[in-house]
Order: sequence, then structure tokens, then C-alpha cells
Amino acid sequence: MTSGTDELLELLRGHQPEIHASLTPGQFDRYRGAVRALRAAGDDIRAVRVAVRGVRQVLRALPPDSEPSRLLRQVRSPVTAAVLPDTDRLESLIRLLESVDWPALEPASAELARGVREWLLAAPARGADRLGAEASADPGGAALIRLTDGEGTARYPDFQFDPDTGEPRPVVQRINRLLLADQDPWGAADWWLGGNEWLSGTPAALVGQVPDEELTRAAHALLEEGAW
Repeated sequence: MTSGTDELLELLRGHQPEIHASLTPGQFDRYRGAVRALRAAGDDIRAVRVAVRGVRQVLRALPPDSEPSRLLRQVRSPVTAAVLPDTDRLESLIRLLESVDWPALEPASAELARGVREWLLAAPARGADRLGAEASADPGGAALIRLTDGEGTARYPDFQFDPDTGEPRPVVQRINRLLLADQDPWGAADWWLGGNEWLSGTPAALVGQVPDEELTRAAHALLEEGAW
């Protein structure tokens, strides 16, 4: 059974760009500190409840009409014994917070970030109920890009899957791991679905059309340029 704490972690992980764009630098630092306090609470249920309240309190600074704020109001409070967070979910969020240099965004940049997110969500995708056997065994793993829409529903871009078998394409899994798709699924999706000068095309549209090694080299080229 998923606890309210885990629902909160999923919301935070799936909406990290909007949360960052909506908070001031000081507020975002306090938010990161509150998440770290949740990890430090360990298996002390009382400490976890205090830490979760701390996270929610910091997030009161979010605009009330923003998606994260609206979804946060729907997340159950940790009032039952089933409050301890799932370790993998929590560590995934911690990695995301610590692996990305989150600069302060100007309003125009924040609006651009939201526009990019909407564009990525508009790409053909499937829900968790349509994952093949292999993907279903590890739906949140580093090998698949998992985006979360405005309703909190997980969406897996279709290009990741073989159209005949429905299973994940191995080359996509390899590149997703290179791009740290578990830590920054939006950035990984942007690489796949955006134009790529190295390939003279869109990587997602070229899967199966060009050699797998060429796609992999393009991903390595991005990493070597330090643009990731």
C-alpha cells in the first residue's frame, strides 16, 4: 500500500522543475533542507511525520494555482502508521536535488520551462498499464523515462518501446542510463524529442532507422561537451 509519504515523494520527483521555478532561491534551499531532514529521520516514525510536515510547510510558498500546489492539496497527510517513506523513492528525489545545479530562474525562463514540459507531455506516450512484462518489473528504473502529467499520472514516451513486442528498446535503455533518466527524466526526454545537430534529426525518430552505435555516440558527444 502506498502511503501519503510516498505520494508526496512521487509528486516532488515528478514536478521538480515547476517547484524550482516557483520558489525563490532561499525557499528552494529550505525545501532541499526539509527533504534531507526526511532522509535523516530514518525509520523513526515520529521524526518522519515532523519532517514531512516540514516539507509541506515550505511548499506553502508555492503559488496556490500552480500544478504542484494543487496536487499537494490532494496528497494524504501522514497520519497512519504506514508513514515510512519508500527508500528508493526518497533516494531518487535526493539524487535529483543534489545532481542538478538549480539556478534561480527569471519569470520568463520559468515560463519557458513550463512550455517545454507541456511540449514533452504532448508527445505520444503510454501509461503504466500498457507497459510490457520487462518494463513493468522496473517501471521507475533508470532505463525508462517516466514523466508525470498535471493529474499526477505517469507517462512513458512511446519511442522507448518496440512497436511489435511492446518491450523497451535496448538502445533506448542504454542511452537513458547515460542521460541519468531516473534523476532528470525531463532532460532526457528533451534530448530524445528535440532536434540534434550531431544526428541531423530527432533521436526518437531515428531509433531503428540509424545504427544503434550512432545514437549512442550522439549521447556520448553531448556528455563530452559538458552540455548535460
